[in-house]
Order: sequence, then structure tokens, then C-alpha cells
Amino acid sequence: QVQLVESGGGLVQAGGSLRLSCAASGRTFSRYSMGWFRQGPGKEREFVAAITWTSYIYYADSVKGRFTISRDNAKNTVYLQMNSLKPEDTAVYYCAAKTTGLSSRYDINYDYWGQGTQVTVSS
Repeated sequence: QVQLVESGGGLVQAGGSLRLSCAASGRTFSRYSMGWFRQGPGKEREFVAAITWTSYIYYADSVKGRFTISRDNAKNTVYLQMNSLKPEDTAVYYCAAKTTGLSSRYDINYDYWGQGTQVTVSS
């Protein structure tokens, strides 16, 4: 089992920034693709960003240009830097790990999930 722990969520005003972190257990972290998903109130879970084990990056159109995903394999950690936050970014943000070569954009392809961290953007 891989343990994932998200941190860095909180309350921020519109236009502000927040950085989420996801710390992973395991010696094979460098071979996992890592993704961020979110679920807002009354909404379905949606893809936000992903970075593969080869460091190829994908973003949802809704966050492209505002969010940046990165990873530090030496620290077993993936980050989501969120800038220019909007109220519609309010959601629980989940970190996930994928061990296969299946598409990084779909939650069903991920094998391990964190507990989630709340991000609230006020107007």
C-alpha cells in the first residue's frame, strides 16, 4: 500500500495563491505518475493536473496558466502551486498515484488516493 498525505489547503481570497503538497510513502515514488483531482460542493470529481514519472505534464483547461504541478522525487512529494485563485476553485483537492501507463486524465486509472485537503476561495 502507498500512503498519500495532502497538506496546504485553507481559506484564501480571490486572486490569491496557495501551494498544496502531497507526501508519498514508498521507495518507488519516482516511478509513479501523480495527479491532482478536485470535487466542489454538489459537483463531480474532476481532473486538475498530472505529472508522469517521466515528468510529462497535463492540465485541465480550467486551470491552465494558473496552476503548476511539480514533483521532487528526492522528497517523495508532489506539489500544486495555485495562483490567481477563483471562487470556482473551491473544492476538496485529492492527490493520487498511478502505477500503470493508462491515461493520466481519468481518476479510474489511479491506484492510490490521499484523504483530501479543503481549499476555499472567498470573493
